[in-house]
Amino acid sequence: MDNSSPLILLAAGGTGGHLFPAEALGVELIRRGFRVRLATDSRALRYSGLFTRDTIDVVPSETVRSRTPWSLARTGFLLAAGTAVSLNLMRKLKPVAVVGFGGYPTLPPLLAARLFGVPGIIHEANAVLGRANRFLSSRASAIATSLPGVLDRDPALAGKTITVGMPMRPAILAAAALKFASPDATGPLRLLVVGGSQGARVMADIVPGAIEKLEPALWSRLILTQQVREEDMARVRAVYDRLRISAELAPFFIDLPARLASNHLVVSRSGAGTVAELAAIGRPSILVPLPGSIDQDQFANAGVLAQAGGAIRIAQPDFTPDRLAAEISALAAEPERLTAMAASARTMGRLDAADRLADLVVKTAGL
Repeated sequence: MDNSSPLILLAAGGTGGHLFPAEALGVELIRRGFRVRLATDSRALRYSGLFTRDTIDVVPSETVRSRTPWSLARTGFLLAAGTAVSLNLMRKLKPVAVVGFGGYPTLPPLLAARLFGVPGIIHEANAVLGRANRFLSSRASAIATSLPGVLDRDPALAGKTITVGMPMRPAILAAAALKFASPDATGPLRLLVVGGSQGARVMADIVPGAIEKLEPALWSRLILTQQVREEDMARVRAVYDRLRISAELAPFFIDLPARLASNHLVVSRSGAGTVAELAAIGRPSILVPLPGSIDQDQFANAGVLAQAGGAIRIAQPDFTPDRLAAEISALAAEPERLTAMAASARTMGRLDAADRLADLVVKTAGL
């Protein structure tokens, strides 16, 4: 690509939840003739998507992990160092806009952009603003959200906020093209259980016991796929082997979008990316929000799909083998309910989010 093409700097924390939407926007911006680079933390160097090492700028940053003086001083020092690196990036790269996708690594590039008078746009994936985006919200030129209503109660910010949806990777867009195939009342029931880095343990603790409580007639119908940590693998597999359940267990599924599309029911945490992907693909789910987060973002995310009729939200204290078994049994007995949930979830999905966010970036940059 011509080095004279305008450059747009994307800033994101180094986890999939932040990197995937940044990648999706990057694909669309490149399609439109822009150059893109990624400012992030060192975790993203393991990432194997759109951005390669020569298009990634590592910016020092740190999350506020505790309120002790030592911890706050360390966080402040690293964020100051990151801002110095980001100021240098502004001088060297001369981006026409900086787009942040949440996480503390977005703070230095967005603050440096403001100091240089470069338009800054933030994208919020969750139903509530994360801490980094909340800090940046008054300083950003524009705010994009995945879900509606995030800033309706804040008139000062609502005027520069637009709901665009969650930019989706090509693999999700491909999976979204597959229609939901309702299970037969006596045929196979495909169940996918995913936990992510902070959820697989609770799934290992609860799901096998729930499966054991199902009617034996349902055991032969189940085709179960479950994300299980290595340290939990033996005990989970032992239960399914004893019940003669058809089960595929793995610590990680590289083809998760296709697996979401091919299953009748998903049991999962309710991170922003997961909820957006379930909505885009249109699949029924039982969502168990991660407890204890300051913003209760996963509880709010799950509430969006539950209110639409596309999901059942179960708070973790209520997520017991008995409760899960009852929900799975009821859904298995009513395939038409699963079909209705799939359709309801799909009404919340936006497949054109990357295009809409690109439009906002171009407009805000004055191009």
